[in-house]
Amino acid sequence: MAKVIVVTSGKGGVGKTTSTAALGAALAQRGEKTVVVDFDVGLRNLDLVMGAERRVVYDLINVIQGDAKLPQALIRDKRLETLHLLPASQTRDKENLTEDGVERVMDELRKSFDWIICDSPAGIERGATLAMRHADTAVVVTNPEVSSVRDSDRIIGLLDSKTAKAERGDKIDKHLLLTRYDGARAERGDMLKVDDVLEILSIPLIGIIPESMDVLRASNVGSPVTIADERSEAAIAYRQAAQRLAGENLPVALPGERRGFFGKIFGRRAA
Repeated sequence: MAKVIVVTSGKGGVGKTTSTAALGAALAQRGEKTVVVDFDVGLRNLDLVMGAERRVVYDLINVIQGDAKLPQALIRDKRLETLHLLPASQTRDKENLTEDGVERVMDELRKSFDWIICDSPAGIERGATLAMRHADTAVVVTNPEVSSVRDSDRIIGLLDSKTAKAERGDKIDKHLLLTRYDGARAERGDMLKVDDVLEILSIPLIGIIPESMDVLRASNVGSPVTIADERSEAAIAYRQAAQRLAGENLPVALPGERRGFFGKIFGRRAA
């Protein structure tokens, strides 16, 4: 049965789109049919990160409005046949996203894919609430700094109230993905430590992505880092996060460490 994941945050610029691409590629590399869906109508970037910007003909809004069929809008990745992209519109308004239309698209995607990864816009506006609407699981992306963590706390509240699962009385699974982490800066007090973030948000940790030029380089060449540089520290961290999403029990390690750290914390909170 298909699993719908929303990659979300309250604050912009934390790495949602690069994380969507990296996690989607990592799941597709396992041989599982995966589609990444861009919900950021008007400000799409997922096609750039996936290296597919010149291949977009139809988009999510075209499908919702009946101007194109879903197979016409889906773009298959040239590097991984199990990876597809459904781009957002760059010229339409977010009001063109309708609840009924999104539900129809998600129902159709569930018939063809094992994983549906929804790249949410930042904040709490229409695109963000519709991106999370049909999710089974949420990956909450945050940087280790106070404003990012505070905004993520607000998103966690929305996940518990505005999703279809929440309205049915079910609990949506939520996982924390901590991005742009630098252990030396955390030790100096220049950013929050991992246990501080966990204490504030109180959701399981699925991965720690190090501050890395490899992620930026991969995005600039139009490739998820898990494809562009498979042996980089960031790629390994994303790949292990994808394994945890798939249900594997792996210890979470600080970037640069070989063993899982803070067992007393991760023992009860790690994904």
